Amino acid sequence: MKKNVVTYLLFGIVLLCSPGCEKYLQEKSDRKLVVPSTLKDLQSILDHYSKNVFSEPGSGEVSSADYYLTDAHYNALSRGSLKRMYTWENNNLFEPASNEWTYGYTSVYSANAVLMDIDKVETNRSNINDWNDIKGQALFIRAKAHLKMAFIWTLAYDEGTADTDLGLPLRLTTDFNEESKRSTLRQTYDQIIADLKESARLLPTIPIHAVRPSKPAAYGLLARTYLSMRKYEEAGLYADSCLQLYNTLIDYNTLNVSANYPFRQFNEETIHFGVIGTPAPINPSRAKIDPELYAVYADNDIRKAAFFRRNTDGLTYAFKGNYTGTLAPFDGVSTNEIYLIRAEANARKGKTIDAMRDLNELLAMRHTDTFVPLTASSPSHALDLILLERRKELLMRGLRWVDIKRLNKEGAAIILRRTVEGVEYILPPNDLRYALPIPEDVITLSGIEQNKR
Repeated sequence: MKKNVVTYLLFGIVLLCSPGCEKYLQEKSDRKLVVPSTLKDLQSILDHYSKNVFSEPGSGEVSSADYYLTDAHYNALSRGSLKRMYTWENNNLFEPASNEWTYGYTSVYSANAVLMDIDKVETNRSNINDWNDIKGQALFIRAKAHLKMAFIWTLAYDEGTADTDLGLPLRLTTDFNEESKRSTLRQTYDQIIADLKESARLLPTIPIHAVRPSKPAAYGLLARTYLSMRKYEEAGLYADSCLQLYNTLIDYNTLNVSANYPFRQFNEETIHFGVIGTPAPINPSRAKIDPELYAVYADNDIRKAAFFRRNTDGLTYAFKGNYTGTLAPFDGVSTNEIYLIRAEANARKGKTIDAMRDLNELLAMRHTDTFVPLTASSPSHALDLILLERRKELLMRGLRWVDIKRLNKEGAAIILRRTVEGVEYILPPNDLRYALPIPEDVITLSGIEQNKR
């Protein structure tokens, strides 16, 4: 039977079929991608940016605590699931039918459709570069989707328990008849790493646009992956590989910090562009920045004006420093993140001078000319400085949730607290709720194992 890419049923879509599902299929039909047989056809599948670039998961950012909601804004949330997510409840954090699980597996499916068909396209001297690029993009997209989902739906990676901790259902084909079962956490990360390493071999150093992945982007995502696994040697090596190819930083002194959004879309620090779908709780019209965090920024720190605007109450602050140039949070790969990964890796290896060199190179671009380079008396001191700057620099990037998870594995003892209508909610270190519950209708329809509580 002739395979029709329009009628493939992605794992997530099979489980969560809805009007949103019909819309997705109709978009494919409108593009006339019936039987992909050329590189142009395959590239068109990957260029489905509404799913592969502009719908990155935001549940981790909703769950982290760099912001808070007033009681009025909490009660105004239209979805009870988001209220439950905000207070770290055990279940029912996602609406059925259309949610981040669906979007993640939609991207996986698109990538798999390309990977299954690209070998049918004969290569020659004139198309081999495009062929390699397209296969590399598909591998990158699949790895990125799996990694983002792992950050949300699995516990922090622990080498001692990775063979028994639950990972993701790894979908590596478009065959919806395959049994759905969860891999181990080690298998999940092994697959992500394998896909990224292969994509780095195939991708060009300079993409035609930042919405498409590149070799530096693959290296950067590998650095992020290894950092989340607490494999700091490898994180540093891949961060260095990325920065050897692209290392541009923005001098914040050149910004118009009074603008509603000081950073332009696709700015010079963007290695690969991605946008969080902006769940309601983190919309800047509602989310108030933690005042203790705001107070950490020094007066000569340009980020204090570039990242935040005073709310109309005159007392609280909202975040405006998105690298998207809009209210939507940035979730791509950027040079500032990679500098901080390399700095952290060097500090953990005892290379204090190298670590502080990277940190100060970044901070010099974030302060006025009164900035005095920081010094560290020891590797542990350097690490403390770097982790503080990581939190200040990468605010609202979809990274804080996984940072809390991995740092608590290191003994950081970060406790999250929120108060709603006088009731305090607490999330202690290494709690099982750091792996959010898989949407309940997915569990019902697929029979896969739910995260433990």
